[in-house]
Amino acid sequence: MAFIFIIIAILLLLPDVYILFGVIEKTSWWIKGLFLLPTVAYYILLIRMFVFGDLRQEMLNLLFWLTLCVVFPTVLFAVVSLLGRGVGLLWSIAPAAFNVVGVVVALGWLCVSLYGITVGWKKVTVEDVEIKSPEIPPSFNGYKIVQLSDFHIGTYASAPSTVDRIVDCVNSLDPDIILFTGDLVNSSSTEIDGFKDVLAKLHAKDGIYSVLGNHDYCLYREYKAPDSPDRELSKVIAAESEIGWRLLRNESVQIKRGNDSIALVGVDNAGSGMFPDKSDLPKALSGLPDDEFTILLSHDPSHWRREVLPKSDIDLMLAGHTHAMQFKIGNWSPSKWTYPEWGGLYKEGERLLYVSTGIGENIAFRFGAWPQIVLLTLTK
Repeated sequence: MAFIFIIIAILLLLPDVYILFGVIEKTSWWIKGLFLLPTVAYYILLIRMFVFGDLRQEMLNLLFWLTLCVVFPTVLFAVVSLLGRGVGLLWSIAPAAFNVVGVVVALGWLCVSLYGITVGWKKVTVEDVEIKSPEIPPSFNGYKIVQLSDFHIGTYASAPSTVDRIVDCVNSLDPDIILFTGDLVNSSSTEIDGFKDVLAKLHAKDGIYSVLGNHDYCLYREYKAPDSPDRELSKVIAAESEIGWRLLRNESVQIKRGNDSIALVGVDNAGSGMFPDKSDLPKALSGLPDDEFTILLSHDPSHWRREVLPKSDIDLMLAGHTHAMQFKIGNWSPSKWTYPEWGGLYKEGERLLYVSTGIGENIAFRFGAWPQIVLLTLTK
């Protein structure tokens, strides 16, 4: 870990060294000092976090903000400036011109970052989606589902009023049911404590159902006792029960309307690679009628192609997890490099997947991929 930290630290310094000795080398000492000040602050924070182990949410936020506002603009400028030097071999004025372009690009990114840090992560939106399927029973035609995902509630400790707005907005939609697709917390059950009263105000005619996401297992922190993650998980589960949410752990329930019903299935996190796989889809589906319209709650969208499509006949899966990397321009997000299905509605034949880009965030920043409340309307 220490070796990786040293390598990353050296690589992050290279753009600063280039600018200091290749661009502003002839400026006065105080200009050089001002340029280096944010970088010094960044490295002090890195040392505090990764050498002395201060991994509090506030520190993670601050590190990410400095990365966006200091490291990224510096790297962008350095890349554009170096391109200018290459072009300068053929066109003498290119280095100076590219330096100006580099400044504009760096300032543009800085403006995007500042907006995402101050406004974007609290800019709650409603996504209205129609779910069409011939398998939807007549009594459920027009049935309104609100999907919430990835609250990461501890991040909202610095903006609790946003959670009040989210709850008010959800309730104003008058949903028939609310479905939460995992990651209520970042890494600790204590994050929920200050939000139990407001989360308990969420209401829907047929109740609120949830599943666990990878963060809900509280694995992303250091513990002294080996059973601590299990104890933290049990507290998260107890908190969900306390606020009136029905947690589905590799099990199913039937939702009834008149003479019709649909199946609601929930599995524990079905992750791959570094993310835990606690799911048991066959167990969750056992005992369900073959011809019933089935909705699966599964946190990780990669579960759809890995198991749901080839090994079940589930009609609709709801997922989250990706956050669209909390950055989206139009229909593009860097999340597409990691997940084929990273945000929105996907279809294979008559089978559907909806991936929410999340209502919360690990780090207090969003741009384009605003906090999302999803209103799904079933249409036969």
